[in-house]
Amino acid sequence: MKVVVVVGGVGGARFLLGVKKFLGLPPEGEPDSPGAHEVTAIVNTADDIWLHGLRICPDLDSCMYTLGGGSDTERGWGRTGESWTVKQELAAYGADPEWFGLGDKDIATHLVRTRMMRAGYELSDITAALSDRWKPGVRLLPMTDDRVETHVVIDEPGTGERKAVHFQEWWVRYRAEPRAQSIVPVGADESTPAPGVVEAITDADIVLLAPSNPVVSVGTVLAVPGVRTALRKTEAPVVGVSPIIGGKPVRGMADACLAAIGLPTTAEAVGRHYGSRACSENGVLDGWLVATGDTADVPGVAVRAVPLLMSDVDATAAMVRAAVDLGGVDFG
Repeated sequence: MKVVVVVGGVGGARFLLGVKKFLGLPPEGEPDSPGAHEVTAIVNTADDIWLHGLRICPDLDSCMYTLGGGSDTERGWGRTGESWTVKQELAAYGADPEWFGLGDKDIATHLVRTRMMRAGYELSDITAALSDRWKPGVRLLPMTDDRVETHVVIDEPGTGERKAVHFQEWWVRYRAEPRAQSIVPVGADESTPAPGVVEAITDADIVLLAPSNPVVSVGTVLAVPGVRTALRKTEAPVVGVSPIIGGKPVRGMADACLAAIGLPTTAEAVGRHYGSRACSENGVLDGWLVATGDTADVPGVAVRAVPLLMSDVDATAAMVRAAVDLGGVDFG
């Protein structure tokens, strides 16, 4: 069976571990083995940024490290056993930005990626090459090979000057505290899906929208022309998992992003934002999982309430099973 998952970063990576567990695929870090199931993750790349001459792809790397057994599970991001010598030296030189830390091991990944980009390789080819080391057991596809970066319009703290900053600056430096006046995936309108993205959706037996940020993760994937169309046309059911539990984001600051597009922080609002394939001109959902205790009326979409906390891989696998059952797919 073929499973496609639209994901963002840390939360999406953890969800993918649950997908693998549900399907009985090898655990993280083990070589792929031939089997009956194939998982493709379509990963947000609008968080990507150039820093210190290096191309950083946070969501792709979070998925690769997590599925490959190399992520720091205590910190929740980056490499396990990381060191910070280069970061400290950059700070000693006063090299901006100091607010975005790059670990020494992590820098090696960015060096390889940047060198390949400058040699003319596309991001999808580079991701496949990097994954060859990590053996994630999941095909990781960037949403596009084109440069797309999310920018956020804010009133700068201290000066009140209205300006656009990269999403990473708003998210990491400012902790999303300045109210976002607007959020724009710059370059998305001119981008095209990376090779294999549309084909994976078309050939899927089920498509899952991970409980990632609906605005700046899943939302930016949907902003790539051709992706939403493929989701609407595929014969596979499309089932989303709510990132909101009890009116709060499970992790991160998705509430600040939802406010920027005029939506309340509720499972129903996010479900309606994605919309129904049956009842909405641009909708993508057939099914919508919400957390136990939450309710959602999404016209044309089957809604089911189940436990949604990804407390461990077994709990996450149970979420995946519920999504598959809601989609009416028999995985045996």
